[in-house]
Amino acid sequence: MMKLVLCLHADDLEGALDSDGFRAELAAVGVRGVQLNVDDADVAPAMRFGPGERVTGLVSVWTAGDPAAAVRVVAEASGEARPHAYRVSEKVRLDPLPVADGERADVYAQVALLRRPESMTREEYLEYWLVHHTPIAIRTQNTSGYVQNVVEEALTPESPDVAAIVEEHFPMAAMTDPHAFHGSGGDDDELHRRFTELMGSVARFGGGDGLDVVPTSRYSWSL
Repeated sequence: MMKLVLCLHADDLEGALDSDGFRAELAAVGVRGVQLNVDDADVAPAMRFGPGERVTGLVSVWTAGDPAAAVRVVAEASGEARPHAYRVSEKVRLDPLPVADGERADVYAQVALLRRPESMTREEYLEYWLVHHTPIAIRTQNTSGYVQNVVEEALTPESPDVAAIVEEHFPMAAMTDPHAFHGSGGDDDELHRRFTELMGSVARFGGGDGLDVVPTSRYSWSL
């Protein structure tokens, strides 16, 4: 099963993509699962930044069919003729909490688009991110879900050069409370220690350079 991630930039994506008709069209071209991450009112207080065009939502699909057909269905439903689309290898490091189809996951789902610095080869970058950085990120943040997507191929010519896409789940309070984000229990010294360790690791693989952060609400469906 192939996983694709599409980055979209239009407004009101939830209204355009949360429909039985959209999911039926995806199923007809071989898609077996779909996930919608949307920057909506529920995550309005969260931080968002990055050098790229603002991403307002992401659609992930798991397909046994032609990836071009899935991209076309998402493009037509969203009204975005040229979505940024990627074929990825998924690595689930912390399983997201189970949620019924179509229900909003009770988390702040932060998605980050990562770019590889020119100073590192792809192999060096992925080894550090996947092997060394991941356990540091998990132990210094209050995450309940951690999903890594290594970009294997850009599927549309407009897609920026992105090395990886990561989705991390936090309690809703983490949008505005750094203690809730880092799991430091209100201890300022522990917060500083965790933040310093995390940022030190981020710097070692250029994770803070050219980073796009997208706060989202998360929905998923089996087809």
